[in-house]
Amino acid sequence: MENWMNHPAMKTIDPLKLELIRTAAKQTKGKSGNELAPVMLALITNANRQGLRFNPDEVSLILEVLKEGKSKEEQNQIDRMMEMTKNIFRKHFK
Repeated sequence: MENWMNHPAMKTIDPLKLELIRTAAKQTKGKSGNELAPVMLALITNANRQGLRFNPDEVSLILEVLKEGKSKEEQNQIDRMMEMTKNIFRKHFK
């Protein structure tokens, strides 16, 4: 996860969103896939409070950052966690 800021797509993200992503990246360092759900929920909630919305490409990029250096099993946990998160937000933001 150390080189994620060098990803070319990061250069196009709003600076406020980048700061939220940096905070989430720090909070997820060393955590397993299952421990990421609260961090992702906080990231999305904090962004919403600031009037920011992550588009699907940005969410995919964040997931790739979170998956970097994780085992295949942990990457699968992250994918499952994100699917649960999407379902929660669909119910709350209809």
